[in-house]
Amino acid sequence: QVQLVESGGGLVQAGDSLRLSCAASGFTLSYFTMGWFRQAPGKEREFVATILWRGGTTFYADSVKGRFTISRDNAKNTVYLQMNSLKPEDTAVYYCAADYRGSGYAKSQFEYWGQGSQVTVSS
Repeated sequence: QVQLVESGGGLVQAGDSLRLSCAASGFTLSYFTMGWFRQAPGKEREFVATILWRGGTTFYADSVKGRFTISRDNAKNTVYLQMNSLKPEDTAVYYCAADYRGSGYAKSQFEYWGQGSQVTVSS
């Protein structure tokens, strides 16, 4: 059974840092492109970052480039999102997603999703 479980969210102040983790089970992480998406209240779920299954190439949304870093540890079947210099507009539920041998970052490509982790940034 494929499962993605996010953790590490919370309430922080603007300028603080958080690291989200996504623990994967039921599949071999190394064959999957992994992504982070987020959804703020009343808004569509949007792309944040992705790391390709082969080569480890990363992609970022312009809004987080230079502040967020996605990484993966295939041996631990875990993906991370390091978030620095957080802003109130980063407040959202953050979702981890998996795409078998994916090559991009379109939301529709990702087959598996976690339940989400709330990140709230106060000003």
